Amino acid sequence: MPVMIDKKAVPTKLLWVDLEMTGLDPEKDVILEIAAEITDFDFKTLASYEARVKQKRDVVVDRMQKNVWWKEYPTNRDDFIQKLDQGKSLAEVEQDLINLVSLHFEDEPAVLAGNSIHNDRKFIAKWWPSLDLKLHYRMLDVSAWKVFMQGKYGVEFEKREVHRAFDDIQASIAELQHYLEWFQHGSQDG
Repeated sequence: MPVMIDKKAVPTKLLWVDLEMTGLDPEKDVILEIAAEITDFDFKTLASYEARVKQKRDVVVDRMQKNVWWKEYPTNRDDFIQKLDQGKSLAEVEQDLINLVSLHFEDEPAVLAGNSIHNDRKFIAKWWPSLDLKLHYRMLDVSAWKVFMQGKYGVEFEKREVHRAFDDIQASIAELQHYLEWFQHGSQDG
């Protein structure tokens, strides 16, 4: 049963999440890696978590072969394939994340944050439904900021394309900080 959310409660923290998957369809693709970082609204790290997820080799290889995107990241692809047996089970990772959220958010629903976080949320709902129940229905999507800042102000953020969960979280936080700093400083120059 979903948690009742007090719509007037002000969040005090963010749960930054990035998943690496075999593709973008939670019905066909699987999670390979997760990183989570809890920050306050000054972006101070309060806790972090990283894990690889054990998956069946044949499923991963099959999905990667069907996804052209993986051809652009052969090092990542090969690393994931070689280390599939070194991960934790989906159930173990879900329990770790529930414990992390429970410890740091207590009764406050965790607000997910990240780039295109709606897609990560679909995978969480599909593969970690108990974790999904602990999350706020609202999310902070840095991609929405990107669209607005590019379209309205022509402001770009250059980020490296690493496609590893922890690195991608750091890039998402840096990107949001870039936009906020622009409003504080840069918008006065233009």
